[in-house]
Amino acid sequence: LFLRSLFASCPFTPVPVILHWAQSVTLAPATDPAIIALLRPSTLSLHSACFAPLHEKAILSQSSSAKREHTYNRAPFTSPSDFTIMSSAAPHSNKSASSTNGEVDIKNLGHVETPKVEGTWTVEKALEISPGTAGPADAGSPLPYFHLIERLKTTKREGWRRFGIARGESIADHMYRMSLLSMLAPPALAPRLDLARCMKMCLIHDMAESLVGDITPVDGVAKPEKNRREAETMDFITKNLLGSVYGGIPGAEIREIWQEYEDSQTLNSHYVHDLDKMELLLQMMEYEKRGQGKLDLGEFAYVATKFTLPETKEWADALLKEREHFWGTQQHVHGEDGIEGGVQKDRRQQQDDYYERK
Repeated sequence: LFLRSLFASCPFTPVPVILHWAQSVTLAPATDPAIIALLRPSTLSLHSACFAPLHEKAILSQSSSAKREHTYNRAPFTSPSDFTIMSSAAPHSNKSASSTNGEVDIKNLGHVETPKVEGTWTVEKALEISPGTAGPADAGSPLPYFHLIERLKTTKREGWRRFGIARGESIADHMYRMSLLSMLAPPALAPRLDLARCMKMCLIHDMAESLVGDITPVDGVAKPEKNRREAETMDFITKNLLGSVYGGIPGAEIREIWQEYEDSQTLNSHYVHDLDKMELLLQMMEYEKRGQGKLDLGEFAYVATKFTLPETKEWADALLKEREHFWGTQQHVHGEDGIEGGVQKDRRQQQDDYYERK
C-alpha cells in the first residue's frame, strides 16, 4: 500500500529507487509478486522517459548479500526482475546526418535532404528511400502524418541554396510567416476574405514538399510534372495517412484547401498567392541586408510583377523602394525589370513558365 501511494504521488521516481526503498525499509523483497505487478512493464511504459534510455533494458539483479547492481544491455526479458523500456518506433538511418565514416553527425540532425528518385517520380519511391519518414501504418492514428510533416521543418528552400545560403529558411519557416502575414490583411481587403481559411491555406499550400521537395523555376522540372508529383503526394497524405483519422474529415479539408490554392480561382487563393510572393521578397531583402551588400538576390524581385491584388501589390512596391534605398548607387540586379534589369534571358523564361497561371 505504501509503494502504491508512493508511485501514485511520485510517478516519475526511477524504478531502482523504488526497489531500493522497498528493501531498505523491509517492506517486501524486490521479487514480491505485489511489487512486480505494481512495476510491470505495461505500467512502466507510461513513464518510459524517466526510467532508462530508449531501446535499453534496465536489469536489476540481487546477489546473496542483497546487493543490487544496475546494468544496461539488450538481453531478452527473462524474469520478472528484468524491465524492458522500449520506444514505439525503431531508430532509422538518416543520410543527411551521417558522416563519411558512418557516424551520426549530431549538429546536422535538423536538416534532411530531399530524396532523389531515379526514373519516374512516385510517392512509393520517395518513401522507400526515406525510411521512417511517415512512420508505420496505423489506421486511425494521426502519428504517421505528424511524423511526415516534420520534413517541412528539416527541408530547406532551394532557391537560396543556389546563392550559397546553406542554412537558410525551411519550408515550414516560409509557410509560418505567411500565416502571420495573412492576419494583416489591408482594411479594404479584409472584409471580403475568409481569413481563417486563408491562414490554413498558408500552412497547407506547400505541404506536398515534405516528400516532393522545393522545386524551383531552375530545376528543369516541367510545371505539369511538378503538379502531378504534388497532387499525388497530397492524395497520399490526405487519403492514405489521414483517410481513417477522425472519419477522414480533417484530411478531406486539407485536400480541398490545397486544391483551392492550386486552382487559384478564388479571392482567398489570390490573397495567399500574393502572400507567398511577399514572403519571398521579404526574405530576399533580409538576406541581402545581412550580406551587407555582398549578396545580390535581385533575381527574385521578379515575383513583384506577379501580384494579383492591388492592396498587396502596395506592400511589394514599398519593399522594392526599401531595397533601392539599401543598394543606393551600388550596381545591382532589378529582377522586377526582367532582362532589362539584369536577369538572364533563360532565367526569365524559366520564371515566366513557373509562375504562369493555369
